Amino acid sequence: MKFKDKKVIIFDLDGTLIDSAPDLAGAINYMLKSLDQNTFDIETIHKWVGNGAQVLVKRALSGNTIIDENLFNKALDIFFKFYAQNLSVNTVTYPHVTETLQILKENGYRLVIVTNKPFDFITPILKELEIIDFFEYFIGGDSLSKKKPDPMPLLHVCDRLNVTVEESVMVGDSRNDILSANGCGMQSIGVTYGYNYNEAIAVYNPTVVIDDFKEILEIL
Repeated sequence: MKFKDKKVIIFDLDGTLIDSAPDLAGAINYMLKSLDQNTFDIETIHKWVGNGAQVLVKRALSGNTIIDENLFNKALDIFFKFYAQNLSVNTVTYPHVTETLQILKENGYRLVIVTNKPFDFITPILKELEIIDFFEYFIGGDSLSKKKPDPMPLLHVCDRLNVTVEESVMVGDSRNDILSANGCGMQSIGVTYGYNYNEAIAVYNPTVVIDDFKEILEIL
């Protein structure tokens, strides 16, 4: 199918535009080692990505021990400090992302990022990967009182950019992205290559499913 009359394309970040799992896994395992906890392989941590840093840290800790508040706060602090210094060591854009964003921008689409990643990490990563100039606006998981899968972030973007839900489309790799879009009646594109907790993205009924990022150009 082809979308009609779209003005704004809202992208998830981790698992959609960038493969950040290696650096997230590195930070999680550094945190666990610092706490004398067992570490995990990247494939296991890969399945935990997508709900924000706090959930990621809790999942890592819960694999080792009963979590109390003091332990969680200490672990989160260790994770944040290490990750902040190692955001783009092994993080890369997925195939065809940069050139596709370039074409979309040239074609007049307004590009936005809505991620559950903490806001402070977004700009450094986008700058390092040299894709920041494509985006008009972005918000993190801590930018509003609610995050995906709640529809609030998508509705906020529509309000901020003065466009309708019908003029916008959500692109993401996880159920959080698709549920957020479905929750406000926004059409969506689900990508199959990201971090969706070992579930097929089609289960959550995106409007369209694609296997390669460049396929976006065929449906817009």
